[in-house]
Amino acid sequence: MQFIEALKLKSKLFFLFILITLGLVAIGIMGTLNINSMKKNLDSLYFGSLVPVTELNEILQTYHSGLASTVYKAKNLELSPAQTSDELEYSLKKINTTWKRYESHFKRYEEVEYVEYVALEISETNKYFAKIIYLSLKEEDLRMISLDALEKKVSHIHTIMQKLINYEVNMARYERKKFLQEYDVKIMQLGIILLLIVMAVLIISYSVFSSIQADHTRLELMTKKLKRSNKKLENVSYTDSLTNMHNRRYFNLVYDRELKRARRTHSYITFMMLDIDFFKQYNDTYGHLQGDEALKSVAKILKNTLLRPSDFVFRLGGEEFGVLLTQTDESNSAKLAREIGDALRESKIPHSGSSVNEFLTISIGVVCCIADDALNEDLLISRADEMLYEAKDTGRDRYIITSNAFVAA
Repeated sequence: MQFIEALKLKSKLFFLFILITLGLVAIGIMGTLNINSMKKNLDSLYFGSLVPVTELNEILQTYHSGLASTVYKAKNLELSPAQTSDELEYSLKKINTTWKRYESHFKRYEEVEYVEYVALEISETNKYFAKIIYLSLKEEDLRMISLDALEKKVSHIHTIMQKLINYEVNMARYERKKFLQEYDVKIMQLGIILLLIVMAVLIISYSVFSSIQADHTRLELMTKKLKRSNKKLENVSYTDSLTNMHNRRYFNLVYDRELKRARRTHSYITFMMLDIDFFKQYNDTYGHLQGDEALKSVAKILKNTLLRPSDFVFRLGGEEFGVLLTQTDESNSAKLAREIGDALRESKIPHSGSSVNEFLTISIGVVCCIADDALNEDLLISRADEMLYEAKDTGRDRYIITSNAFVAA
């Protein structure tokens, strides 16, 4: 302090210049080291986690859109045997290439065994499609191919690969958490250096830097608020915490997307609105904890009944559920609605407060139609809601279906 006070104005300014210069050099060196370290962590996080997930999703997409879709077309005589074999061979080659690329990435010890298991399942599944290629090359009648067997194969490989994808995603979250911890430490180190420099400069020129310090404080507060806001956004989930089903937020996203797709292709779209019969009385009789268990049971039945990847099941709120189906005609939609009601009755969940059955039941409103430009999201939902109320008014424990996607006058 005395040394600085003894300096003349020109010397003080020169000392301030030297101090700022040294501070900038220190910040530059520290920043360069931290940036290089963060870059390595980001590279590891991105290429170590995002790329494998993308590759696994690409394989799944090829099974669904490449192999299964081609077999469907061949079975419906939309493709010639030569076209069928070419498209199947291309898809299998793409799957094998992508899988080898995925296997070439670094694998942790605990995941090697499951990766080997998935490789065997892929090999077995590919053999199934190779047999179809053989049949198409021999120009056999591909209509004899069993769709049940095809869907079982694709669903099985989907399930086991989804587990692998989930593992990769979880590891990405772990690596991200680790990266943020290291990042916070480096930020703290850099902050300490900055603080020392700022304090030294403030001793000489407090009046000049007081406003900068105030701005810096406001910036820190805004940064913390922004971090908290970003954290809240990151924690937004598409899953209902009780039933582990898709929630209303995800329904709004998927419903709009699938409706637009159906209108574009003029294909079937089905929406079911489901409501547990006399659920308030159930809660009053057995308590809310048992009511939660009943909701979980209904959710499980819906998941076990609707197994296709294109079948979307949601908990819309309370005891109300929603089901969105694509490429499903009125007959099959009615069949699925009937199976849902039958499965719930067969589960024999006691409901002494119900006036329609001694066990828990459900009412279902179904609308199934071919989408066109006149169909919008309000019409489909409103019509399904009307069918649900009609099912309730006519005795509950049933489904009512319509193909008329217009709101009654």
